[in-house]
Amino acid sequence: MVKGPIRAAQYVRMSTDHQKYSTENQAEALRRYAAQRGIEIVRTYADEGKSGLRLDGRDALKRLIDDVQSGATDFTTILVYDVSRWGRFQDSDEGAHYEYICKRAGISVQYCAEQFENDGTPVSTIVKGVKRAMAGEYSRELSVKVFAGQCRLIELGYRQGGAPGFGLRRSLIDQTGASKGELAQCEHKSIQTDRVVLIPGPSEEIEIVRWIYRSFVAEKKTERELADALNERGVITDLGRPWTRGTVHQILINEKYIGNNVWNRSSFKLKRKRVHNLPNTWIRADGAFEAIVDRTMFDAAQAIIHARSLRLSDDEMLKTLQQLLQDRGYLSGLLIDENDQLPSSSAYRSRFGSLLRAYELVGFTPDRDYRYVEINRVLRRMHPQIVADTVAGIGRAGGLVEQDPEGDLLTINREFTASVVVVRCLTTPTGLRRWKIRLDTGLWPDITVAVRMDEPNQNALDYYLLPRIDMIAPNVRLADDNGISLDAYRYETLDAFFALAARAALQEVA
Repeated sequence: MVKGPIRAAQYVRMSTDHQKYSTENQAEALRRYAAQRGIEIVRTYADEGKSGLRLDGRDALKRLIDDVQSGATDFTTILVYDVSRWGRFQDSDEGAHYEYICKRAGISVQYCAEQFENDGTPVSTIVKGVKRAMAGEYSRELSVKVFAGQCRLIELGYRQGGAPGFGLRRSLIDQTGASKGELAQCEHKSIQTDRVVLIPGPSEEIEIVRWIYRSFVAEKKTERELADALNERGVITDLGRPWTRGTVHQILINEKYIGNNVWNRSSFKLKRKRVHNLPNTWIRADGAFEAIVDRTMFDAAQAIIHARSLRLSDDEMLKTLQQLLQDRGYLSGLLIDENDQLPSSSAYRSRFGSLLRAYELVGFTPDRDYRYVEINRVLRRMHPQIVADTVAGIGRAGGLVEQDPEGDLLTINREFTASVVVVRCLTTPTGLRRWKIRLDTGLWPDITVAVRMDEPNQNALDYYLLPRIDMIAPNVRLADDNGISLDAYRYETLDAFFALAARAALQEVA
């Protein structure tokens, strides 16, 4: 009996960073690979323009995994161009997990452009693990470079994405600074060396913005009253919508109206959770654009907004927030800003440290998991005490410590330096524990004392004493078991570190 050809599904993915990996090119390479091996491609799963950092948004891969798990497949192997097309997961075990789901269902995964056969041998397993780690590291390195480039452009006064806002427009300039014209809504630059800056918009919009500030500061009108007045006059926002308390409030607090270029208020790096950054981490260039509002008027508006929240006690602010929760059944920053009876969402952040903390105090849990924000806040609060305990332990061992108040660098016995980092425990989608240690390349201490936290991130699990001479990369990723190359530096306590600082008495030579 003659067997038919092996039936296969092909998975292709194109991200926005490598056009040479277009889905058409991948499919052509997979077709040639299949023809050489007598494989028949019977189905295609394609994610076009999708990042490989995580599974979210990759509908084709999700559908592929679902088909495999449900048994709704008519193929016995999956063809993928290379390991990076399967995914650039930040945890390499996540990519391995999805491949294992296929393997468990009796369906193999073949990486057609790789120089190894995915046959389960020790060599292929090792090479594949390295390839997965390299794919994830590429995205991390690219993210750092892109962020640094964006920061530089912001400091030079160039706009980095986003709508210009009411009363402002985007202008395209070339590399010499010469204007190339105004960009309409949804238009973008097409030449890499071109840049975008903000310029004043139509005179009638500029006058409305200035009227908003004058009415708010001089006439003591509220955001709601200003929104109602604009709607009665038939004025619409830059997005073609009616005015609300929130849209007026945003005009009153945005520094771009006084010409400041501010960026990195929030970040969404590597497709992880979006976080609101502290003001001292914002990237800014003051006076980058032509202002359409006087600085004195802007500062007066900020003073009114700030004083408005100061008139209320913590209990009064929480009581009004709890009433809003009872009325609407949920809370959000936009909902708070739209309510006349409440201070702004920024006032709640300033008073309670974060919106999450305010939500927690009134008994509201958002659908999205913001626990990591609270965990980071707790760990930052723990760090000074851990450093103090470390300094005290060195002192008990007889060592001398000089502590840099700026960077927490410890100079011990004037012989070597050390820094202490607290490492948060992360749980992967597959239930595995992971820790990522960020080595301070600015300080580059001789020894980094990494305090690895337990799964609830409440207590120290163990300690790693990482010598600079052996740490090549700026980041170290740890699992429960890491092999002798890393676990040789693992200790249950800091006694070994304190022993390094101990002074030994030398006998006098006669």
